[in-house]
Amino acid sequence: MRKDESEITHQSLQHFGLRKEHHLSIEMAARELRYEWFEKLRLQIGAQWIAVAHHRDDSNETMLLNLMRGTGINGLLGIRPKNGCIVRPLLCISRDDIIEILNNGDLQYVTDSTNAEDEFKRNKVRLHIIPLMQTINPSVKEALSQTAEHLAEAADIYNKVIAEGKKNVVDGNNINIEKLKKEPSPHALLFEILYPLGFVSSQIDELLTALNGQPGKIFESSGWIAVKDRNKILIQKKEENAQPQLEIRRVERTKDFIIPRNADIACVDADLIKEPLTIRKWQKGDRFIPFGMSGSKLVSNYLTDKKQSLLQKNNQWIVCSGTNIVWLVDERSDNRYRVTNKTKNMLLITIKRQ
Repeated sequence: MRKDESEITHQSLQHFGLRKEHHLSIEMAARELRYEWFEKLRLQIGAQWIAVAHHRDDSNETMLLNLMRGTGINGLLGIRPKNGCIVRPLLCISRDDIIEILNNGDLQYVTDSTNAEDEFKRNKVRLHIIPLMQTINPSVKEALSQTAEHLAEAADIYNKVIAEGKKNVVDGNNINIEKLKKEPSPHALLFEILYPLGFVSSQIDELLTALNGQPGKIFESSGWIAVKDRNKILIQKKEENAQPQLEIRRVERTKDFIIPRNADIACVDADLIKEPLTIRKWQKGDRFIPFGMSGSKLVSNYLTDKKQSLLQKNNQWIVCSGTNIVWLVDERSDNRYRVTNKTKNMLLITIKRQ
């Protein structure tokens, strides 16, 4: 086996091993692997374009598949002729046209045997649904292609309006609810913002209904979280919410040592700490004594006083010594573990950043 073949095989095993974790179908996992390989070859040989052989029938099947699973206007355009470095020069002709050209030119070709199986959704559309549609309209393939062309023209106008709407309502990863409500079609705009992030139509409908309700409603796609806050929809990647790792450095207290005052580092008396330190999300009922204070305070109240959003609150990590809070990460340490004139040894606690 050649090195590049071995590499592809290893990638294949790795990719298909992960597809369940990311909720990918075999077809989608294979498609991603195939295009990753194409791009690698393109860079190796210095090519400008990758030309693939999708034809008009493939585009019609994509259009119907998207229609059945639920999509916006862009999903009804079928396969686009150009997407980045990918070009599709055969979209203007059908599979029958291609076969006829090959036969007339006495050219040899190979047909994928899996095309005749109906295990996959696309094959079901090709082998069963489109033939059934042809019994109603023999020219249904041409009709679907014409419809996609008309929709493409409408989509140009639609996408321009959507782009302007996004500029009005999106601020970083937040959506301004009041501005969203003033848009001509809040539902369409919210759909176009969230659907590409993996949120399905039913979630978007439910979120739109929740805009007039109490804050706190949480929606999740495979890779993102959306939270309805008071006046914003907060959006965050799930990986940004992964448990961080602690970096702990033990140092001796000296006269010339200057205690860091940054919120992203905790400097505490090491001899008061019960190790090992642990890290977790804060929970309802958690209390601590904020640095500089004598009385305890609920973590929830502290975060509210800091005017944190719901998403920020949900993402708040705490470092504990036993059951006691030592540090609200990136916020404030606990006064019980503060460094004093009697401190001999200190722990400097920070978070490993990605």
